[in-house]
Amino acid sequence: MSNATNESPQSPQSPEPPVWLITGCSSGLGRALAEHALERGDRVAVTARNRSAVIDLAAGYADRALALELDVTDPASVTAAVQACEQAFGRIDVLVNNAGYGYLASVEEGEEAAVRALYDTNVHGVVTVLKAVLPGMRARRSGHVVNISSFGGLAAFAATGYYHATKFALEGLSESLAAELAPLGIAVTIAEPGGLRTRWAGASMRQSPTRLDDYEQTAGKRREATLAVSGRQPGDPHRAAAAIAAAVDSEVPPLRLLLGSDALAGARARLDRMRREIDANEALTKSVDLEQV
Repeated sequence: MSNATNESPQSPQSPEPPVWLITGCSSGLGRALAEHALERGDRVAVTARNRSAVIDLAAGYADRALALELDVTDPASVTAAVQACEQAFGRIDVLVNNAGYGYLASVEEGEEAAVRALYDTNVHGVVTVLKAVLPGMRARRSGHVVNISSFGGLAAFAATGYYHATKFALEGLSESLAAELAPLGIAVTIAEPGGLRTRWAGASMRQSPTRLDDYEQTAGKRREATLAVSGRQPGDPHRAAAAIAAAVDSEVPPLRLLLGSDALAGARARLDRMRREIDANEALTKSVDLEQV
C-alpha cells in the first residue's frame, strides 16, 4: 500500500494489518491472492458474483475475512460490497480489480452482445469498482490499486482480439489513473500475467459459435491452441499472488509488473519489434513535421 510518505502497509501510522478488497475470488489468481493475504495476516474482503463460492475462503479466519457478493456489472452490488467492507474493517487499503474473463473469436466472428458483455466486466466493471473505492482512499491520502491486466495487454494475437482490446483499454486507463492518483499518495500497479495455471483457458473461457472458413488457419488454429493449453500453463497463480503482494509492500511499487518468464520474454520481444519498426520508418515519421523557420 502506498501513501504520501511511501510507507509500507503496516506503517506506524497504520499499525493494524492492511485491508484488501479483491474482486473475482471464486477461482484462479483472485482466489490465490485472497489466500495469500489472509495467510500472512492481512484482512480481506473476498468477493464473487456468487457469495457461496467464497464462503470457504473466509472460514477459519475469524474477524479478518469477509465473504461478500460483488458483481462488477451491477453498480448497486458494488456499492453494497464496498460499504460492507468499510463498515467491517474501517477502510480499504488495497483494491485488486481481478474479475474478468476471455473470449475467443476472430474480429469478424465476434457477437455484438457477447463483446459488450466482455467490456462490461473487463473494463466498465473496473471503473465502477474504482469509483466506489477511491473516495475513501483519497480521504486518507493512502492506498494501492492493483488492476489485473495480462501480457495480452501489451501484445495481441489472432482469436483474442476483443479480449486484448479490453486489456489494452485497462492499461491506458491505469496509466492515466496512476498520474492522477500519485499526488494523492495512492499507487497504481498493472499486473500482467503470462500463462497461469487457472481456469482462464478452460471453464472460464467463452467463445463465439461463429466459425468462418477464411479464418480457420489464423483465428481458428489459435482458438484450438488456446483451449489446449488449459492446465499446462507454466505459471503458478500462488507464486503470482506472492509477487503481487511483494509489489504492494515495496517502497516504490512498479506501475507494471510482468508475472512469469513467458510474459517477460514476450514483452521484450514485443519491445524489440516495436523499436525495429519505429527505427525503420523514422524518416517517414519525421516527414510530417512542419519546416522550422
